[in-house]
Amino acid sequence: MSKVRTAAEAVRLIKDGAVVAVNSSSGLCCPDAVLAALGARFDSEGHPRGLTSVHPIAAGDFFGTKGVDHIAKPGLLSRIIGGSYPSGPSAAEPPLIWQMILNEDLAAWNVPSGIVFDMLREGAAKRPGVLTKVGMDTFVDPEQEGCAMNAMARQSPLVRRVEFDGETWLHFPALRPDVAVIRATTADENGNLTFEHEGATLGAMEMALAARNSGGLVIAQVKRVAALGSLRPHDVRVPGILVDVIVEAPDQLQTTATQYDPAISGELFRPLHTFRLPGLDVGKVIARRVAQELQTGWAVNIGFGISANVPRVLIEEGLHGAVTWVIEQGAVGGVPLLDFKFGCAANAEAFVASPHQFSYFQAGGFDCSLLSFLEIDREGSVNVSRLAATPHRTAGAGGFVDITARARKIVFSGSFNAGAKMRIEGGQLVIDREGRVAKIVEKVDQISFSGRRARAQGQHITYVTERCVMRLDAEGLVITEIAPGIDLQRDILDQAATPIRVSPDLRLMEARLFAPAVMGLAL
Repeated sequence: MSKVRTAAEAVRLIKDGAVVAVNSSSGLCCPDAVLAALGARFDSEGHPRGLTSVHPIAAGDFFGTKGVDHIAKPGLLSRIIGGSYPSGPSAAEPPLIWQMILNEDLAAWNVPSGIVFDMLREGAAKRPGVLTKVGMDTFVDPEQEGCAMNAMARQSPLVRRVEFDGETWLHFPALRPDVAVIRATTADENGNLTFEHEGATLGAMEMALAARNSGGLVIAQVKRVAALGSLRPHDVRVPGILVDVIVEAPDQLQTTATQYDPAISGELFRPLHTFRLPGLDVGKVIARRVAQELQTGWAVNIGFGISANVPRVLIEEGLHGAVTWVIEQGAVGGVPLLDFKFGCAANAEAFVASPHQFSYFQAGGFDCSLLSFLEIDREGSVNVSRLAATPHRTAGAGGFVDITARARKIVFSGSFNAGAKMRIEGGQLVIDREGRVAKIVEKVDQISFSGRRARAQGQHITYVTERCVMRLDAEGLVITEIAPGIDLQRDILDQAATPIRVSPDLRLMEARLFAPAVMGLAL
């Protein structure tokens, strides 16, 4: 009997109260057609009701892939466990899922992406849950917020501290989904799945295993169906024995706002000269200074924000390949992409399953991580996961907590405050209008990264802004470098909402960072 069904037929198999896991990263691998059909079924039938939705990484975006918003309907969803959530401009209407969270229409948790994958793997193996130190002393810790995003979630704690083998750990329960909704490029008639047009596999195999081993249902959305026996076995990433239903969606986007780019899926390698290089501005100055922290031969994780331009700085400097970029969605090597395509890489050397990548990150197996910040406090703690005034501007923690938990070296980057108008002129930083919102504060609104824990673990932490460079030492933040053209008191100390110590060895940031010519960077 054929496994191919319409999306409408597939979602009729989902029962009230089901736990539904969705494999996606914004538009990347998002099974949008199935989610749309699920929302449409609820609109017409009032069923299924009371679902728990599980998203290790966000499903959907602001730019053409609705994702989780298809099912963000009171009555349909009662709980959501997400590593991240759709995010976008503060001026935009908040996604429906954010409206439900803020209106207390469902219980919502923000669990680090790697831990969500771990919870699924524990469920697949019928083990009792995850013991981890990832997230201790951050908002993940039950001594702080326990991952809860609203009052409904706080009424049902998800994580607890336990003692095991003489140590304190965080315990997360195993997740045993009733349904897994995944996406691939091609399915054969038996449901064997290949991902040749995808920019990652994310956790498709782990999610399918968790549902199958829990007696559940696996729905696979694909671009096309091939004859049995026509797929090369080494190309199959999820075997058909784990797939119950195939849904064809020939128009599925490859990733956010992208119909198809063969460089994203590794089917074509772009010449380096085709990558857009940034012109000289404040963001490029920051990216250049971040690049100075790297060493040849390193494996370097990179996150969204200003630091995402560091690979382009290396291209401009003739140093592409000097470090290997690794991103949480699974790409290893190549050039991490920007804007709508973030989470993908062009010219990747390999695609690793995202849960494996997170195991690499959680144990600190890589050399350095380049990440952004929303706020930094005097202890060096960082908030990247919550803006109280406009929550939907941030995606939540995503893989940030997994990545920073044991990273040997982290370089955080961002503007010193919010809203300033600045330019580079004559080799100096010129501030035309000062920002209105301090980002260096007494205490961050939410601890995504604990400066106190980093000091205890001996992590090497640097903070790069356009005005200064700061380090984390035994006492907290200390300013070590200042930009040319900047007045220490007026432009830095007076613009922070907390006192910052100044190193007795304070020096100027290098002039070449602020010049239009190639730097002559050496790693």
